[in-house]
Amino acid sequence: MSIQQSYTQLSDELKTALNLNQAPIAISFTDVFPAGLSAPPTRVAAGCRFWQDAATATFATVAEDHNSCAIGVHTHNLESTPAQQTDLMDALKVFADLGYVRPEDLPMIPVLASRSKYVVYSPLAQIPLPPDVVLLFVNSNQTLVLSEAVQQVENGTPPAMGRPACAVIPQVINTGRAALSLGCCGARAYLDVLTDDVALFAIPGARIDAYAERVIALSKANQMLSRFHQMRRRDIGRGETPTIQQSLEAFMAS
Repeated sequence: MSIQQSYTQLSDELKTALNLNQAPIAISFTDVFPAGLSAPPTRVAAGCRFWQDAATATFATVAEDHNSCAIGVHTHNLESTPAQQTDLMDALKVFADLGYVRPEDLPMIPVLASRSKYVVYSPLAQIPLPPDVVLLFVNSNQTLVLSEAVQQVENGTPPAMGRPACAVIPQVINTGRAALSLGCCGARAYLDVLTDDVALFAIPGARIDAYAERVIALSKANQMLSRFHQMRRRDIGRGETPTIQQSLEAFMAS
């Protein structure tokens, strides 16, 4: 199986197991411009918008493509211009005045440890180089399965992050561990797909096969156990007092 076929299969497996509304997207950082790729399809107000565009297109960006959002340039450690530095300072002052990001909060916001020339965005199924991060748009039920999978792969639970949403990318790359992002008000303004019932789950690309394997198994287990609990709720609601063993036997016979 080729690398491309492998990512296509993994994308299909994740989408099916989790019943995702949007296929997984992949993000890669590189210093070599991948042959055959084009620039972003549209100019964006913030780099997080590329996550939505990557559901249907594969493209490579440079620092200039991210220059409308100084926060994203900062978290992704992209080369910034003096104007962007001014924008960043102005934004941070406003955030501080609002009590949104206080000076003591800044060290806790992840920033990518390395710097790359290009950031490639793509559907996971079409990514032309190994992904650094696989990003999923998820609801709470899908997050349940993913958090259980992460616990089994990493022997730990993923952090739930808030603003800025883009910080989830350096968080995952710097630590090599998955993370949940609840987004931020900016990302929710720029991404149509990031509705009130949707969050972001980011997985290290280097181990995506290990996470997918557990997601598939845990998704099946959750479906089975949900039916078991629904049956047990029904029986107890009718006044019955089944033991767990009796409920299991009834479930297996159903």
